[in-house]
This record gives sequence, structure tokens and C-alpha cells, in this order.
Amino acid sequence: MRSPANRVKDIKPSTIRVVSDGAPKDAIPMGLGEPTWDMPDLARKILAEQGASCPYGPNAGLDELRKAVAARHRVPFDGTLITSGSQEALYSMLQAWVNPGDTVLVPDPGFIAYMSLTKLCEATPVRYTTREDDRFRLDADALVAALDANPKTSAVIVNHPCNPTGAGAAPTDLAKVARACEERDVLLLSDEVYRELHFGKQSPSLRDVVDSGVVISSVSKGFASPGLRVGWLAGDPKWFAPARVLHSFNVTAANYPSQRAALAMLEHAEEVLAASRKAIAVRFEAFRSAMKEFAGRDVLPPDGGFYHWMPLPESAWADPMSFCLKLRDEAKVVIIPGLGFGEHGRRHARVSFGASPEQVREGVRRFAPYLNAR
Repeated sequence: MRSPANRVKDIKPSTIRVVSDGAPKDAIPMGLGEPTWDMPDLARKILAEQGASCPYGPNAGLDELRKAVAARHRVPFDGTLITSGSQEALYSMLQAWVNPGDTVLVPDPGFIAYMSLTKLCEATPVRYTTREDDRFRLDADALVAALDANPKTSAVIVNHPCNPTGAGAAPTDLAKVARACEERDVLLLSDEVYRELHFGKQSPSLRDVVDSGVVISSVSKGFASPGLRVGWLAGDPKWFAPARVLHSFNVTAANYPSQRAALAMLEHAEEVLAASRKAIAVRFEAFRSAMKEFAGRDVLPPDGGFYHWMPLPESAWADPMSFCLKLRDEAKVVIIPGLGFGEHGRRHARVSFGASPEQVREGVRRFAPYLNAR
């Protein structure tokens, strides 16, 4: 039997799926990044009213949805593209602009898919560090130093609030990174899918500080609709033409009924997002009180999202995957080893409090004894 293509031979399943897919049926799900509150009624109504006709729609997305995205991010209409989720947005942009042998800078810790999507371009992912002494927030100096050390860099990915740490980015850091990329004609991709799920003050968007670069977002997190598979790109139009071509051959167009539902939510975004923030605040409070009661730990809310970046006991640092698998199989609660998100995540685990408040509390009760065991 012949071997698979070189571009996929080093691509391995996500650590998130490796841990989650083998979980006992009664395990508490604190691993997947998935909202558990209801999809907004207005989106469900649109889906229920879908008529007999279900067309492809334009390759780049419904004009009305693109206009709503353009208005939301303050970009021109031709600086938008509607995609099949944010991951397809990343895939299309990277495939359009990254050549084999190039370098792509990705955060450490950072979302697992960034590494694999870079390797699918037959390029080299290079990690840049974040500020461990500041809750792992974006460190512009470290990123610019990585740019200088890697002259073949064709794209940079920043993620704020970050998956897995929940850490945001200061506007000064975003501006410094954007200027550095613009000076070098490097594509800057700002993944902001968790930005709407904030606690108190919202983290800045790249579009709040500069006009360059491209923002990535979706209805999956803040709009509680991951199954719709609707994401988008919004930014400087100069980056979009080749990405649209790739997108059209990759998926033809994002799902038509899903786009209509997404449009309805964007048209009522403040109402929808306020409800989501209320839902996530209830879940965080369940998590915080359970961590205090069962683990004796005080926890702070993330800058955005529904992840807690939890320090692991020193005994787990050598093999954090084994520790998390033990929690899964013995305590029956799923959390994700931070090492899967980069070497700088070795001493942490990503814990999602996006499950129901009852599940969140029970999950903490189950894993707490393992945090303090010697």
C-alpha cells in the first residue's frame, strides 16, 4: 500500500480529541470548547422556517451577512469572507499566502490547530512565548524578536483571548505586532473567536488599534452556535482575493441556512451576546465556588472565553497526559493537558467551564482530590 502525501504524514489527531474521544460515557465534559446554553431562539426560528429551496449561495457568502460582518468590524465589503467556521478561515488564508519552506509564527501556549494547519502548507510552525508572569498574555517584544529571528516568516497568528489560557492582549502590544508585520509585508491573522465572552471590560480587537491585518471570528462561541459552522474573515482587502478562490474550491460556500441564522444573530448581536455573557458568568461562578470549596483554590475569570488555565501538581509535570488520562478514567472528568498546546503549557491543564453549572461543580468535586494528592 502506498504512503499518504507528505503534507499529512506528520499530522496527528488533536490532543483534545485524543483525551475526549476515549472518555467513559458518564465522564464530566470539561475538555471540549463547546457552549452548552441554548442556541438563540431567533436562529432556531430561521432554521425552522427554511423553505424547500436550499441553494449554494454566493461563494464568498451572502451579501447581507458580509455587510453585517463588515459593519461589525469596520472593514470594506471586499474585506470580508464567510467561511465554514473559523478553522476553515484559517486554512484558506494560510493556504493562500504560505509557501512550502516558509515559517508561520504561532503562540506558545496556543490553539492546537495552528501547528497542523501550518504543516499542511508544508511550512514550519515556530512558537513565540507569551507572558507567563502576566497570565500568558501577548508579549509583543517576544513576537517581534521571533520575527527578526525567522526572516522566512510569511504569516503570524495571534489569539486573544487565547485558547487555552483565556489571556487577552493589550492594545499597545497589538499595535506593535501589527506595525512589525506591516513593515515586513507579513500576513497578520488575529483569532478573536472568544472576544465576545468577556467578564467586565472587553479585550481590544485588532481593528480597534490598526487597519492592517485580518480578524477571524465566528458564531461558534459568543453566539452559542458551533454546529452552524459559520465563521468569517474581516480585514485589509489586499489579502482576500486568493483566499476566496481557495475557499470556493474547498467548500464551495458556507451552509446557506446557517448563514441566514448567523445573519439574524448579528442583526441582534447585543441582545444575543448579553445572554451568552450571562450564561457564562453563571458557569464561572459555579466553577469558582467549587474550586474554593473542593480544591481550596481562588480563581480569577479569564479575559474572555470559558477556560481556566489550571496549574497542575508538580508530580504531573513530567507526564501531564498520563495525569489527565488518569483523571478521565478514574475520576471520570475530562480536562486537557496544557502540553498539547505547547511546551510552555506543560505545567497546566485547560479546564472548560462551558458545561452546565451542575456538571461544572461535579467535575471540580471529582478532580480536586488529585490536585492535592502527593
